[in-house]
Amino acid sequence: MLENQTTFSQHPAGQTALHPTRDIYFALMQSHPGDAARERAREYLMKKLEEVAAEPTDLPTDMSLLPDWVEAGSVATGKRYRDYIAARRAGSPRRYFASKAHALYFLKAVAPTKMVDGAWLYGLLPRWRDARYAHLIRIYLEELGEGSPDKNHVVIYRSLLATHGCDQWHDLDDNYFVQGTLQLALAYHAAHFLPEVIGFNLGYEQLPLHLLVSAYELNELGIDPYYFTLHVTVDNAASGHATKAMQGLFDALPHIADKDEFYRRVMNGYKLSSAGVGTEDVIEEFSLDDEVLNILMAKSRIGAQLHSDYCRIAGKTVNEWLSEPGQLPGFIDSLQQAGWIKRHQNPENSRFWKLIEGEQPPMFGVFNSYERQLIHDWIAGDSVDHLRSRQLSYRAKQGLLGKLQPRGAADGAYAAGQAAREASSYIDDSDEAPDDFDMELRLLEDGLSASPNSDEAMDLLIRLMSPVHHHTAPGLMATRLFTQLHKSA
Repeated sequence: MLENQTTFSQHPAGQTALHPTRDIYFALMQSHPGDAARERAREYLMKKLEEVAAEPTDLPTDMSLLPDWVEAGSVATGKRYRDYIAARRAGSPRRYFASKAHALYFLKAVAPTKMVDGAWLYGLLPRWRDARYAHLIRIYLEELGEGSPDKNHVVIYRSLLATHGCDQWHDLDDNYFVQGTLQLALAYHAAHFLPEVIGFNLGYEQLPLHLLVSAYELNELGIDPYYFTLHVTVDNAASGHATKAMQGLFDALPHIADKDEFYRRVMNGYKLSSAGVGTEDVIEEFSLDDEVLNILMAKSRIGAQLHSDYCRIAGKTVNEWLSEPGQLPGFIDSLQQAGWIKRHQNPENSRFWKLIEGEQPPMFGVFNSYERQLIHDWIAGDSVDHLRSRQLSYRAKQGLLGKLQPRGAADGAYAAGQAAREASSYIDDSDEAPDDFDMELRLLEDGLSASPNSDEAMDLLIRLMSPVHHHTAPGLMATRLFTQLHKSA
């Protein structure tokens, strides 16, 4: 991990050989990905399909068994989750996250995938008149929250990252971008990989155990689990995305072409949905020691000459310690030996922590909230669970905040906030000249009015519903309009 991050700092972003997957990802996350980017994505997709073709799968070879397979998978996941809850109530520790820092690391590491949630279905939108793809398009619209910002999956995840200072994920190592890159590649090549898109969607919309466990443990650690609980509800096997994904497959089956060959490609697409680093892989690879060292090394490159010389640690000034990155582990050890850092105790007992957090700390603003949490939990060490036991879960904190409001104020604040959110989501219809805040929405309105027919109007909306735009104000509005028109088509 440390070597990878050091490598990032030494190579300009333009050198693509080191990070081919990440480079394809960001090349596709443009308003209008160029032909070269699309071709690279197509080649990448074909290579990954070749890699998974020989892998085994739990998908039934007989399509008629799919309804039973979906139901059985949901029942099995539910049973495993009940077993997990029973074990936790009997005193077992958290299965995934050893600390809040661990959980935040996970949120950041999976960001490249979560920030393109649902993208694989984007290429079906131009077929909005074709009833065969209605269920699949409906899934995409629901991933986008049908244009509602509080239900749009990317809006929710962006907010979650920002809340905890985890939004600096763009320089993660290449392997974290595999799933997101595959989703974007499918988005822009649906016309030539339709069975693979359908199979990928079938795999992605089954309810996994890790989603349930993640939501439970994030809430326990005081982190809003809504992004994850939302997926639990929409992916249900009774009427949710799991069922729509299966129905979408049956609707799209060819009537003249070879059904068996179509389904073989569906199965490869299904295998592709688990390619790359998985959720549990990300969780297991976490090393708190490594992450803290990475953070301090990144800061040392900037702060090596910014400290005064009055304080010496083991005979060296702070600037001398930071002047050579290789000295940083020794500097950390010296801080512990000198009593500046007292591991496995409340961080409040450490002088180093008080430089970062507290009343008028000298290093205020040097570390963001994610970095402070990592350092906090690293200092706390074995005592972190004891410290955590004094804190409230996310839902408990929300309930307490509501109780602290004056009578009626909580409901009133919610109603006012909801009204404000709705008002900010639509164009101001007054006759006054539009200001810079609603200019783009006005331009969208003008573009739709100028469209000579519904096909061109829908094309304009579809462009704004791409993975790079749909979570923006024009994209949300476009999604609302598209949803209304699609329902009435």
